[in-house]
Amino acid sequence: MSKPSHARGFNLIELMVVVLIIGILSAIAVPSYQQYVIRSSRTAAQTELLIMASTQEKIYLNSNQFTSSVINLYNGQSSGGLGRASGKSEDGMYAFTISHDLNLQTYTLIATPVAGVRQAGDGCLTIQENGLRLWHEKNDLCNAASPTSW
Repeated sequence: MSKPSHARGFNLIELMVVVLIIGILSAIAVPSYQQYVIRSSRTAAQTELLIMASTQEKIYLNSNQFTSSVINLYNGQSSGGLGRASGKSEDGMYAFTISHDLNLQTYTLIATPVAGVRQAGDGCLTIQENGLRLWHEKNDLCNAASPTSW
């Protein structure tokens, strides 16, 4: 007579404990990761705004005026633009615009989250010719009463 072999495996309770642990870890990790991705897109947009502000300064040195166009090709003059053909950030999460006053020689570069993407609702970013950088947290319309500096 041969001895019966005992199959070893997981019982239902052990499997449920593993599923519960995975569920708890996922509930913690996924929102943290999503916030990380949103912060990283915001930081990338801030970097792009700084680059565009630097380009504005070059244009001003060449033509004594700022450009009013984000999408026109850069030609070093105010008749050109900042060379962002799509008008959006590299990752497509922000749309760039310029608020421009020829008489006062001022500008505000604005990065607004694109509607329908994960960045929507995070708030717009601005940078002015005087270097003032603001984040209108959770306000995509840039009309927050008390924006914070970035």
